[in-house]
Amino acid sequence: MSDKKFIPALGYDFLTVYYDLAIKLTMPEKKFRQLLVEHIDPQDKECILEFGFGTGQNLILIKNKNPNIDLKELDIDPKVKEITAYKLAKNNLEVPLNLYDGTTFPYQDNQFDKVYSCLVFHQLDAQTKSNCLKEINRVLKPNGQLIIADWGKASNIMMRFTFRLVQILDGFKTTNDNVKGKIPQFISNAGFLDVSVSKSINTLIGTFSYFNAVKKT
Repeated sequence: MSDKKFIPALGYDFLTVYYDLAIKLTMPEKKFRQLLVEHIDPQDKECILEFGFGTGQNLILIKNKNPNIDLKELDIDPKVKEITAYKLAKNNLEVPLNLYDGTTFPYQDNQFDKVYSCLVFHQLDAQTKSNCLKEINRVLKPNGQLIIADWGKASNIMMRFTFRLVQILDGFKTTNDNVKGKIPQFISNAGFLDVSVSKSINTLIGTFSYFNAVKKT
């Protein structure tokens, strides 16, 4: 691991242990995670990467949905790795949890059928968003799928107002691109095709969207 700075879950390192509780209180957790699983649609023998495994809630659902996949996990935060490792042991699951230096992913070119990410990109500044999307493009196989579930363009004035809570915690600099609806452009600029917002749902703290794209051949 390098000393590259990153924004922890909920914005501050000491709040990370409360992340799961915060999600339960502010978002329709069962709904948004189930929609994510449906978007990923893990198939037998697929090699799938989660960029930003956080506290492990998504990877457990994905692995239980289809245990016959090669699932790999990547994050930058040692604290969330400890939390996730505990959950994996509790659920009798074995999934490799990799930490990286915030720059180059520790994977080969054209390695994954799908890469998904949930509630990560709103914590990245514009340059880091671009760099991470280029790395995802690199490690995806041709025609590989990208699925991002994160905050999107506010669907109305109320969603724009409530999203300020997220911005106060995670920073206005990193979250402005999300709420202004710029994520599809970031994805396109990284070389992806067929970029779309397949679905959006309103929560207590903003509009949550599902972004889909495909790596060109």
